[in-house]
Amino acid sequence: MKKNIYNRIIIFMIAGLAIMSGCDVLDLEEQPKDFIAPDNFFNTPTQIESVMAGTMRRSYNNWGGYSYNPGLHRHSDQNNGGNLVITQNYQAGVWALHYRNISDINHAIKAMVDGNLDSYSATVRNQLMGQLKFLRAWNYFQLVRHWGDVPLVTEETEDYFANLPSRTPVREVYDLIVADFQEAVEKLPEDWGSLVGRPAKDAARGLLAKAYLTMATAPLNDASYYPLAAAMAKQVMDGGRAALVEDINEVFSFATEYGPEMLWSFNANEQHRSTDPRVWSGIHGWGDYSYDRFWVDSIYPEQPRKHAYVETYSRDGVPFEETGRWSMGVKKYLYDTWENFARGVTTVNMPIIRYADVLLIYAEAENMANGGPTQAAVDAVNKVIDRANGYEHNPEYPLLTTAMSRDDFDMAVIHERSLELCMEYDRWPDMLRKRIIADVVREHYLVNYSDHIYLFPIPDSEVRLNPNIVQNPGY
Repeated sequence: MKKNIYNRIIIFMIAGLAIMSGCDVLDLEEQPKDFIAPDNFFNTPTQIESVMAGTMRRSYNNWGGYSYNPGLHRHSDQNNGGNLVITQNYQAGVWALHYRNISDINHAIKAMVDGNLDSYSATVRNQLMGQLKFLRAWNYFQLVRHWGDVPLVTEETEDYFANLPSRTPVREVYDLIVADFQEAVEKLPEDWGSLVGRPAKDAARGLLAKAYLTMATAPLNDASYYPLAAAMAKQVMDGGRAALVEDINEVFSFATEYGPEMLWSFNANEQHRSTDPRVWSGIHGWGDYSYDRFWVDSIYPEQPRKHAYVETYSRDGVPFEETGRWSMGVKKYLYDTWENFARGVTTVNMPIIRYADVLLIYAEAENMANGGPTQAAVDAVNKVIDRANGYEHNPEYPLLTTAMSRDDFDMAVIHERSLELCMEYDRWPDMLRKRIIADVVREHYLVNYSDHIYLFPIPDSEVRLNPNIVQNPGY
């Protein structure tokens, strides 16, 4: 976000090194001959790709960011320890990482707009720009959902410190998000072939559909975006490249981490590992991330999916109740070898957008756009429910029907999102956009509830640095 702060840091480092080495003042006035500024660094596709990889590594920091951040969804109804107490400066690190990402991405976009890569083919340039716009849209989407009005900084913005921005209204932020995702849909390939892990068109379509759906709900509440969300999700459904993994026990296996259900994810490997898998296990590990027992025991229906996504048994097949442990872990991220688990290493990917999510986006948007559930909406959500039930009739959790009212169907789809996408950083944003925090959290936490927690506090450092930044109410 602060575009020239890196240059200032470099200058201070040069000055400090010169002083420590005994150089006189005249040495400090010499002009550096080989300094590489951000705007003239990006001259090859590899250099552009390096900044994109860097932003994802920053986001998926193996002991921070999205790899290890219980607080980012702590206060949902799923997570153990969520008490609705959102403190001052909450999630300031996530705010900072997204704006650092945006700053890096903007420099790369500007270099391409300025013609730094004009010697390369149009196909190469389009694929690079499509990825850059996709990543910028995702970073702003994360910011606007959690903080509301946020400063909008683009490649065209002048020096941040010379022109301190105020907070941009939510709708204008979404205008950029939509435009960037639309450009990504236009320029990204349908398939990257062997270059797994990169976002393709369906990832952009899926996230654009989710952005439209969010715009249709709070805080904008613009129902005109429901049909747009349904139409964009339908493009993914009709494309034939994505599909549900048939076996619920294989959704998070290594064999399926790049498809057909996983549209885009945080990628882990031996060089860039995920957080120690023991944080996800309540039985064999630390249980830093664990499910709320009331949610598991009283909300989650009995079905094969429950045992595929929740650590209801130990690795030795012992029922959780007999283990003597208190924390039910997140089995989604425990599909690894016992050897890797024991040494605290995993390369399990964490999803950002899955095909199951797209089906549920479509079902919600199609129902709301048509004033009630159409057969297409019912079919979409029932594909997810049918798999969850092991393709058998489950009286405890039956399929949905067109006989349901619009509001009942909507509530059922949101509930299904909670079950299917649990612990994927989706439940809290769903609770925000549907304004249902007070309706779904444990009753004894409601003493801490206030409408102001529908937004996180702007970090104190931003408020102090920028006099144009106004804090969110209640903090």
